[in-house]
Amino acid sequence: MTAIPFQREIVYPESDGQPMAESDLHRKEMTYLVEALTEHFRPAVDVYVAGNLFLYFKKGDPRAVVAPDLFVVKGVAKRDRKVYKLWEEHRSPCLVVEVTSDTTRDEDLSDKRTVYEQLGVEEYFLFDPLGDYLDPRLQGHRLVNGRYRPAPLEADGSLVSRTAGVTFRVEEEHLRLTETSSGKPLLRYEEHAARALQAEARASDLERENARLRAELARPARPTDFSFS
Repeated sequence: MTAIPFQREIVYPESDGQPMAESDLHRKEMTYLVEALTEHFRPAVDVYVAGNLFLYFKKGDPRAVVAPDLFVVKGVAKRDRKVYKLWEEHRSPCLVVEVTSDTTRDEDLSDKRTVYEQLGVEEYFLFDPLGDYLDPRLQGHRLVNGRYRPAPLEADGSLVSRTAGVTFRVEEEHLRLTETSSGKPLLRYEEHAARALQAEARASDLERENARLRAELARPARPTDFSFS
């Protein structure tokens, strides 16, 4: 009997043990992008939004991996994943955003750009919050006949994502995302929290006013004096 050779299981790590971001500012921008676009696509059952998640693109080779700061995939199930394996999902991201810095510039402009181009990622955006090397700090690339070409900025310096239906705009050191069709801003966590507190305060004020009115209506009516001459 011929022995069946032992096949070692290939491990696709879920983390490299490195920090999530270069700085607090980079981390906050990455978090905002993921949370804002997750909320934007909440009604869509077949759009997956992730960030800082390993994306493996070659079966059998754990070294063939990238970890975009944000990526959006259309046509796949909306569920939690430990890693994203392209040969199982059969869908490449339509949008990738990197919150870049001088430390990651070589990887973001060369290695990752080449991978995203080869994977058919339609839009690749870069944001340099500290202005380490990009001028302007927000730039984009779109696939044209299989190759990346610069995505033109709007007159106000904003950048429209055709795949996500969202406009990216720089506000000081931060990004602001808005729905392109409506202009509605996609809020940050602290903005959602502030609005929730305001709504709670308004509800409390309304309840106090209603309680006052109920108390007045429940008060016995005072008799009216009539005088006859």
